[in-house]
Amino acid sequence: MKKVVLGLILFLAVQVQAQEKSALQTKSEELIKLTGAGKAFEDAIAQIGAGVGADKKEAYKKEAEGTLVEIYDKLGALYAEEFTEEEIDSLISFYHTDLGKKLSIKQLLISQKAMMIGQSWGMKVGGIAQKYAQ
Repeated sequence: MKKVVLGLILFLAVQVQAQEKSALQTKSEELIKLTGAGKAFEDAIAQIGAGVGADKKEAYKKEAEGTLVEIYDKLGALYAEEFTEEEIDSLISFYHTDLGKKLSIKQLLISQKAMMIGQSWGMKVGGIAQKYAQ
């Protein structure tokens, strides 16, 4: 009898933990969308599908947008691994502020510019490394 009760308690504990992770995952996905990633994904789908003919554009868009569920799931799991539910809640609250909304709009542009700066820096350091490699 003790084994049955203990097993039931363990089972219920696992179920509760799975539900908590699910709630955290859902909140993480909401956060990702608030950060402006949704717009970035939409832009990427449009850019990648630029060569698709007009007669197949709607079918392409529908299928490509269907992949968003998977990427949101994967990114949501990633955020859920790195942040607590309270931290995700705080970030969601931040992205609902005026500053958070501004950041979500500007973040992609800032990231693109930062990548260009990083590439330029990497080439410069590469040149320095080549000078000393000879």
